[in-house]
Amino acid sequence: MFLYNLRLARMSLMKQPLLTTLMVAAIGIGVGACMTILTFVYVLSSDPIPEKSHELFAVRVDSWNPDEPYRDSKPEEAPWQLTHRDAMALLESDVPTRHAAMRKAVYTLVPDNPEVAPFFNVARMTGGDFFEMFQVPFLYGSGWSPSADENAENVVVLGRETNEKAFGGANSVGETVTFGTEKFTVVGVIDTWQPHVLFYDMNNGETNPVEDVFMPFAITDRREIAGAGNTNCWKDEQIDDYFDLLQSECVYVQFWAELNTPEQKAEYQLWLDEYTEGQKAFGRFQRPTNNRLSTVTEWMEVQDVVEDEVLVVMSIGFLFLTACLVNTIGLILARFIAKGPVIGLRRALGASKGAIFRQHLVEVGLVGVAGGVLGLALSRLGILGVQKLVSDSDNLAGLNLDLLLITFGIAVVSAIVAGLYPTWRVCQLPPAGYLKTQ
Repeated sequence: MFLYNLRLARMSLMKQPLLTTLMVAAIGIGVGACMTILTFVYVLSSDPIPEKSHELFAVRVDSWNPDEPYRDSKPEEAPWQLTHRDAMALLESDVPTRHAAMRKAVYTLVPDNPEVAPFFNVARMTGGDFFEMFQVPFLYGSGWSPSADENAENVVVLGRETNEKAFGGANSVGETVTFGTEKFTVVGVIDTWQPHVLFYDMNNGETNPVEDVFMPFAITDRREIAGAGNTNCWKDEQIDDYFDLLQSECVYVQFWAELNTPEQKAEYQLWLDEYTEGQKAFGRFQRPTNNRLSTVTEWMEVQDVVEDEVLVVMSIGFLFLTACLVNTIGLILARFIAKGPVIGLRRALGASKGAIFRQHLVEVGLVGVAGGVLGLALSRLGILGVQKLVSDSDNLAGLNLDLLLITFGIAVVSAIVAGLYPTWRVCQLPPAGYLKTQ
């Protein structure tokens, strides 16, 4: 019976192609706009590293101005970054399984191959624990050894794109490249890696691309390299050179720790509190003790990755879908009323209201499937457009299987909901009135 109703639905829709196109377009446009926003929110709010997010912690200590909060909108929060001397002190703790201080810098890379022109790179200055802590995949080699951190050795891990530019994609482990005026030995090449949220450093944008060069953090001090990220200061200090910056109360270093058990987290929290009390004795940390250990998902909430404005836009998307459904109801009702004589004839020949109802529900379901296909195409275009607005990377593009099924589900359910009233209405039409006019 279903196949029979499906054949009738197809024949009916083909008789009025313009009206059918309008119904499909109304559902497709509504679903496309709604799913574009829903996909964006879904991607931003999902866990970027679910295997370890509960073991990775953004570390913060409150060294900020005692007279005003770091953020007026969140006065309870500690600064998002650390001073250089606090980061160096935290690296001395042996409580975490792994930890890493980090910041951004900009370098000019000069390949040994004279045929390849020098080019700029945004580098992540960090510790060797970074790669295993964040499950960074390697194409060749690996991260550097602890001695490279201790001795500020000239070693580098390249991203896949930089390795393509400098070495044509070949295994470059053991090769050298020049950054500035110094040569660095390549110890590893990262495979394609782009978390949908750059959770470890969201200061300059949560959807920014991952850096394509990684070097030991200690090199920044040896070479007095200025950072490329955010630097926030509150104290009236004279900063004339790089050493003054290291000793200042300016915060510009991100710090992450891996703590595998609740007991380890509690021990590290105690260590941080004791460190804070020690600094208070030297006249620093004049605010109440407010050391924070935030998991990846908690850190995303602190950073407002999904802002209230985005949720408002999502609501507008669903309102737009509702408006499209209202228009679809009108189109379906007009279509079904126009079929009144045929329906009256079928009723006179013995078709029940239930049979008429089921047939027309199959018809609106077919419209929903077609609207879902159009909605998928429009969603893809919409996501690509949003991606270009918020990021140069393509990590926000694409619908996974869950979202694809949701898109089809919304389209079909929307069409059926839109068709319920017109279908019920047409089943109430008295067949006698139509038969008299034939």
